[in-house]
Amino acid sequence: MKKRFEIAVLPGDGIGPEVMAPTLDILRLVCSGFELGLTSFDAGAGHYERTGESIPDSVLDAARRSDAILLGAMGLPHIRYENGTEIAPQLELRELLHLYAGVRPIQTFEGVPLPLASPKASKLDLVLVRESTEGLFASRGSQDIDGDEVARDTMVVSRPTCEKLFDFAFELARQRKSRGLAGRVTCVDKANVLTSMAFFRRIFYERAERYPDITADCCYVDAVALKLVKQPWEFDVLVTENMFGDILSDMGAGLMGGLGMAPSADIGSEHAVFQPCHGSAPDIAGQGKANPVATFLSAALMLEWLGEKHQLPAMNHAADRIRTAIRAVFLRGDLLPFEFGGQAGTSEVAHAVARELDGS
Repeated sequence: MKKRFEIAVLPGDGIGPEVMAPTLDILRLVCSGFELGLTSFDAGAGHYERTGESIPDSVLDAARRSDAILLGAMGLPHIRYENGTEIAPQLELRELLHLYAGVRPIQTFEGVPLPLASPKASKLDLVLVRESTEGLFASRGSQDIDGDEVARDTMVVSRPTCEKLFDFAFELARQRKSRGLAGRVTCVDKANVLTSMAFFRRIFYERAERYPDITADCCYVDAVALKLVKQPWEFDVLVTENMFGDILSDMGAGLMGGLGMAPSADIGSEHAVFQPCHGSAPDIAGQGKANPVATFLSAALMLEWLGEKHQLPAMNHAADRIRTAIRAVFLRGDLLPFEFGGQAGTSEVAHAVARELDGS
């Protein structure tokens, strides 16, 4: 009997539903040796506007019961909470489900227009691991404002979360090393200025002692930003604080060609959410122009995570099939999404990938 996994699907707002629909079709194409129960739930800014709730308790309960959560995009700039911040249930999920490790793969595909001219740029394979529950985001939702003169946000760096985060990054580097990659973790911080970052770095080196087979080093965030522009291929696994990771992950998406190519995962000890790095893009919503590849790749990350967690190689194989199909589509050079100035919309890209999967 095939093992069945229940997936809570949150299409969300803007282009979220547009990129989610073909992603579910892609997942159905690669189900072999396992089954997926794909159940959609309503949450996000649109739901908040209609009901006053961004993510109902019933949806949270379903997310907790699921084997994984697949999310499209959430938030709309014109719909905000009373304090002026955007509706962001995806951030609430990170906090409520303790998803401390934000995984942002930076992997390029030949045939995709890239900003760097070096031949090495078309073969990038590195990962940014972003702490996703603390850091400067810990002040989210609080209001520390003195009249109309001063506003404060507090950075939080705790030992328990750092230890889990760094162990995750070292284990990831160990897995990558087994596949022939560098086996190196770089801690990205600002330890020369901020006490919290010096603490972050100290814990990093403490945990590094448990992984003598992995190279461990540190680099200030501004220097990393420079190197990502000039020589990103020098990195393997980067691990950093929440806000730094938020910024650098978009730089990583730029190295891949754009946000439409950038997948992500937010992983905890029990739960995980998988979603594209891009937002809801209301400026192109409803036009069929959204690039669905980032969501396809996020779904592949989900399959890979489930396969490793449950020791089910069929799921890892399904993830590889999705990536291989995407690579083949772009390598042919006859399809260019709107994101890159081409004419291929959501359905054209989805059909091209589906055809590759049908023939594989």
